[in-house]
Amino acid sequence: MSHPVSTEPVRIVRHADGVVELRLDAPERGNALDLATAEALRDTTAQVAADPGGAVLLRAAGGTFCVGGDLRAFAGRGEGTGAYVHAVATAAHAAIQVLHELPVPVVTAVRGAAAGGGVGLALVGDIVLAARSARFRLAYTDVGLTPDCGASWFLPRLVGRRLAADLILTNRVLTGDDAERWGLVSRSVDDEELDPAAHRTAAGLAAGAGDALRGAKGLLRGRAGHGLGRHLAEEARQIAALAEGREAQDRMASFLVARDRARTRQQPDTTQAT
Repeated sequence: MSHPVSTEPVRIVRHADGVVELRLDAPERGNALDLATAEALRDTTAQVAADPGGAVLLRAAGGTFCVGGDLRAFAGRGEGTGAYVHAVATAAHAAIQVLHELPVPVVTAVRGAAAGGGVGLALVGDIVLAARSARFRLAYTDVGLTPDCGASWFLPRLVGRRLAADLILTNRVLTGDDAERWGLVSRSVDDEELDPAAHRTAAGLAAGAGDALRGAKGLLRGRAGHGLGRHLAEEARQIAALAEGREAQDRMASFLVARDRARTRQQPDTTQAT
C-alpha cells in the first residue's frame, strides 16, 4: 500500500516493500523547474534523506520526465534574472547533492523528455531506466546558457569527454535506446514496462543485503561527492550570470515564441462554417 506524505509539485510516496518514491508531480508543466518546484524538490529530498527506506525510486508523473528550467519563469526578469536563476539552480543542486550522497541505491525512471536540468536529475540515479521513446537533450546552448544540475559533471564520467562534448555543444537528441548504447542509462525498456520495471528494480534492491548494498555504493561513489559540490556551485554561478545577459534573454524569448506557434499549429481547427 502506498501513502502520499507530501504535496505537489513534488511528492513522496512510501511503499510497503521498502521503496521510497520521489515523484515529480507537475505534468501539466512538463515537470519544469521554477523556483517553487526546485525548492519543493530540495525539501522533499531532504525528507527522503532522513528516512530513505531500502531504495529510492525517482520518477515523474505524466508523459514527460522533466523539461529542465522553466524558461517562462526565467525570461523577462531583466536585472533580476541572474538572482532568480541562481536561486533555482541552488535549490535544485541541493537536491542533486542529497540524492547523489544517499546511502541507499537510487533508481531513476525516465519517460518522455529529459531536457536541460532534467538530464542531470535523471543521471543522478545509480541505476537509470529509460523508456525506448524517451528523449534526452541538453538544449542549454540553444538558449544561450550552460549546463546545471550536474549534467556537465555526470556526462564526462559516464560517456567520456568526447561524447559529453558532442551532447552538450550540439544538443543532439538521444532516444532511450541511444542512451543505453552511449552509456547514459543502465537499460532501456518498452514504454509500457518502464514503471513496473523501475519499481521491481527498486523493490529488489530494497529487499537485498542492505549493508552490502550501502557499502558497495560507498565504494562506487568514493569521495566524488566533494568534487560534485564544488562543481554544482560553479554551475549555479555560471548559468545565473549567463541568464541575465541579453543573448540568453533573447534566445529564451525566441524559443518560447516558436514553441507557442508550434502548439498553435498542432491544435485542431474547431471552427465550423455557418
